[in-house]
Amino acid sequence: MAQEFDLFVIGGGSGGVRCARISAQHGAKVGIAEGRFWGGTCVNVGCVPKKIMVSAAEYGLWAEDSAAFGWEMTKQGHDWSKLAAARDAEVARLNGIYGRLLEGAGVTRFEGYAKFVDAHTVEVGGETIKAKNILIATGGNAVRPEIPGAELGYISDDLFTLKEMPKRVVVVGSGFIALEYASLLKGLGAEVTLMYRQALPLRGFDQDIRQAMADALQEQFIGIHASESPLSLEKTSTGLLLKGDNGSHLAADAVFFATGRKPATAGLNLEAAGVKLGARGEVLVDDNHATSQKHIYALGDVVDRVNLTPMATATGHALADTLFGHKPRKASYENVPSAVFTSPPVASIGLTEEEAAKRGPVNIYLTKFNTMRHTISKRVGRKTLMKLVVDAETDKVLGAHFMGEDAPEMMQGVAVAIIAGATKAHFDQTIGIHPTAAEEFVTLRTLTRRTEKTV
Repeated sequence: MAQEFDLFVIGGGSGGVRCARISAQHGAKVGIAEGRFWGGTCVNVGCVPKKIMVSAAEYGLWAEDSAAFGWEMTKQGHDWSKLAAARDAEVARLNGIYGRLLEGAGVTRFEGYAKFVDAHTVEVGGETIKAKNILIATGGNAVRPEIPGAELGYISDDLFTLKEMPKRVVVVGSGFIALEYASLLKGLGAEVTLMYRQALPLRGFDQDIRQAMADALQEQFIGIHASESPLSLEKTSTGLLLKGDNGSHLAADAVFFATGRKPATAGLNLEAAGVKLGARGEVLVDDNHATSQKHIYALGDVVDRVNLTPMATATGHALADTLFGHKPRKASYENVPSAVFTSPPVASIGLTEEEAAKRGPVNIYLTKFNTMRHTISKRVGRKTLMKLVVDAETDKVLGAHFMGEDAPEMMQGVAVAIIAGATKAHFDQTIGIHPTAAEEFVTLRTLTRRTEKTV
């Protein structure tokens, strides 16, 4: 006999687990299947292990800077295996927490990959399961470029299984994953080169941030091959050779492809359920996250909207409240704050200058400076840039963009203000905390420029 559930979730990442857990707490009978690892990409091969490695790289920089402040330290080199052990232990701890949260809420867990049999039936490991509602939350997968020898390179997941750090690294891509990997590997002692097809990195971010990041990377002696795409990757007697379409020949011990991700729908047998996909392979959903089958839902990276863990978690919680909590609601995709854990990091919320100018004229307030720490350390490539995008007619702050140390920590508070509809006058009325970089956001008094409405 098939087991029956009010909700069955396919995918044990952050969004799926949150929806399953909250639905069960609302009284629903819930099952969930995961075939790889609980916690999904973020916990296992994304946000969490990456942030640990970013922190490791930052410790090396702090050690180097300490001499300027009177400390006598000798940097002995980095122990990759020790870092890997600590990182993996934390990932394992979080895996356990996800399992306990589900079990504590009364959710039935299935270890294995699920696939549809029909619109109300799925199969996991030979077991048949029926559900009134089904949620697809399978996330996304990294992809390799379609070039000869691509199989010789690594994808982002592979960083966390390396037994030792490669000395010469080429990272292909200009998105947040590519730049984070380049920064942390450089900080841990590798020789790093970036290759990307755009003129500037971080497509989709504010133009001033993009330019400032390109400058910072170069100042840190990370090689930049902009406006260039990979042609082929081959083995050599000394490692690997990556060829680019502008004639570059880059020797490396490792090549990481961070050239994109795709929704993870392979093997789900969506055709049997009548679930439609979009041109990018994403599951098509409406504003309520319902698919072409109204009792089948999808959220997170598999719908390819705002591919951030907190966004998946928020939409999962909202869906659970809507289906079983008697309080229908949606999680907004507008004004979603984000961060890039590069060196220095970037954080952003709201509209870029370019996006805002399409709606009407905007006033731009911008500052770029060295923090107090780096006026002493003299470290290059660590300038801070802070920017506010303000509606010229209403004075409402439409966007905030920040590159500099602690940017993600500071931006969380700024995000609250922007979500609340703060104006530039509200920022001006706020007393700064001195001496901090954060106070610059409330002391930006001089208009940098006015950008008129663009078509």
